[in-house]
Order: sequence, then C-alpha cells, then structure tokens
Amino acid sequence: MSRFPIDYNDRKPIGKTGETITAIGLGTWAIRDYSRAYKTFVYAIENGIDNIDTAEMYDSGRAEEFVGRVVREVGKDKVFVTTKMLPQHLVSTDEVLKAAKASLKRLGLSEVDLFLIHWPNRNLSIEEQVRNFEIVYEEGLARYIGVSNFNVYELEKAIHATRKAEIVVDQVHYSVLTKDIEKDLLPYAIKNGITIQAYTPLERSRVSHHPTIIEIAKKINKTPVQVALNYLISRPNVVAIPKTENIEHVKEIIGAMGWRLGEKEISMLENI
Repeated sequence: MSRFPIDYNDRKPIGKTGETITAIGLGTWAIRDYSRAYKTFVYAIENGIDNIDTAEMYDSGRAEEFVGRVVREVGKDKVFVTTKMLPQHLVSTDEVLKAAKASLKRLGLSEVDLFLIHWPNRNLSIEEQVRNFEIVYEEGLARYIGVSNFNVYELEKAIHATRKAEIVVDQVHYSVLTKDIEKDLLPYAIKNGITIQAYTPLERSRVSHHPTIIEIAKKINKTPVQVALNYLISRPNVVAIPKTENIEHVKEIIGAMGWRLGEKEISMLENI
C-alpha cells in the first residue's frame, strides 16, 4: 500500500480557499530563450495549464516581465500567477511593499494571485517576517500568501503568525528522486490543508535516466517524464511546477495528467 491515498483529481486546491488550479503548472527559473518560451507558455495555457510560477530573483526580474507578456496575450482570467519575494525585503512592511510593487510593475498586474516568501530570512523570527509580509495581502497586492523552502517547523510557525491572511502554499523541492518531504512536511500539509508546490520535479531531466522510472514508463506506455510528474500529482495537495521552453515537452507534460499510476507502480517509486 502507498503511504498516501491516491488523488485522482487534476485540479488541486489552493490551501483552504475553495479555489483550484491545474495539478501541473509551469516554472520560469533559468529561461534561456524568451521568444521560444513565450510560444510554449501561450500554447500551454491555451491547452489547459492555468498556473505559472515566477520570482523577482529569476533573471533579475526579467522572468516576471516575461510572465506579464504571456498573461497579456492569453488574458489574466486564464492564469493563476505566483511570484516570490527575496527574504532581505522582509525586514519591514515598507520594504515589503516596495518590493511587491516593483514585482507587480514588472508583471503588469495590480495584484498577483499568490505571493510567497522565497525562503526564510535567517536574521528575523518567522513570526516577524510573516507579519511584515502579510501587508501584501492587507494592501490588496496579493489575493493569497504563502511560503517557499520552509520546513515543517517553520511552516507551522508561519501558519500561526498571520493575523488576517492564511498561509495557503509551501513551495519546496520535491520529486520522485527527492522525497524528504514525505516524512513530515507532506503529511503535515495534507492534514492542515496547505498546498505543496513541487519545484524541480524532473531533477533537470535526471528522472528520464532512472532505471525504475524507465521500466514503469515502458510498461504503461508513458514517458519517464510523465511517470515522474504523475507520481507527484497522485499525492493529495501536490502541484508540480516543471519548467520548459519547448512545445513538444509541454505536450508531454500535459500528458502527465488525465490518468494515475497504480498502487503497485507508486510503491515501486516510493522505494527508489
């Protein structure tokens, strides 16, 4: 038996908001060719993917500008936009607002759907940084807030620190080859209605070379990429955010939805 019940839904909740997004979104870290990526992202959104993740840090703001162009092309109602703020801005509400407004300007938006703390500021208590950050919600610059790279202990502190907003997401490194979060963070997130966004879910294509993943992919007539992503979205509350600039790769990624691995295959993958 798998450690977690299989989630068959290709739409995942955003925390306890009642809102859902596709189980797979697209990330924007380290884009090399923006014009190629633009066509790919527009294709993805026109073919059912509805969430994009970015951050002020990615390519010094250029990735946010890129997401802004994509959103203008497809229409904001078709995309749930997530961006992330660098921890050095969390020292005061003034600094947070300044950084948030700069991100929104690059995105060409008056608010983002979700704003995350990119990783904890080690010089401030979790409580203090989260309370400072919450101003983005209070001032209407973000519909929801969350965190990234917070462990279970930090996430719990963050959840209890907010006054008005709720922490709805923790974005962390999670893949079929990097499963540390399955020990405590994922069970905690499922129990508390927090969405896990899994970044680097394909391990920069390492998943395509793993013998067990290849074996399962051949057996069920899917690709190793599809098996690796399906493993993640089979988990409750987990959204995978791979990055691609290639339309063929996006088609493959979209093909990771609409079906689920069986208990036996999931158990095999849990044992990698």
